[in-house]
Amino acid sequence: MRKPIETERLILREVISADVDGMFELDSNPNVHLFVGKKPVTTIAESIAYIENLQQQYKTFGTGRWAVVLKETNEFLGWSGIKFITDEINNHKDFYEIGYRFIEKHWGKGYSTEAGKAFVDYAFNEMKVKALYAYADEGNENSRKVLEKLGFRYVNSFDYEDEREVWYEYKNPNLI
Repeated sequence: MRKPIETERLILREVISADVDGMFELDSNPNVHLFVGKKPVTTIAESIAYIENLQQQYKTFGTGRWAVVLKETNEFLGWSGIKFITDEINNHKDFYEIGYRFIEKHWGKGYSTEAGKAFVDYAFNEMKVKALYAYADEGNENSRKVLEKLGFRYVNSFDYEDEREVWYEYKNPNLI
């Protein structure tokens, strides 16, 4: 297990089996899935399978989505992190993507930006990736604002899985 990352308010760590209730609360909420495929989970077994998939990503790629936990209470807020994408998306394949998803009651508190800054730093300075990418539903203004606050720049719009998406990139300034 990788060493956790701490920010002012958050602990970022690999997802563990004990996160299943928080993961289910997150992914069973239709509002959370409004801009991510509109397919909320309906059983705890689906959340268990998702956690197992994340843990396999850690083993296979050395990275993946991590739990975001509030330092003050140790409460599971959601996930964020760097995922290695092997599928082709927007003419890119085998790339690192940043993402985040939070339980609805924790929206609007700056956690996406705070965790995102830590993961951008981790990707560029620890993992030494050349670039990070992200994509979001074209209508997801909040997610787009977070990406722009993190330093990502809009590249283009494209269609993916019957949705109109926007593509962002952030090149590692240490490697330019």
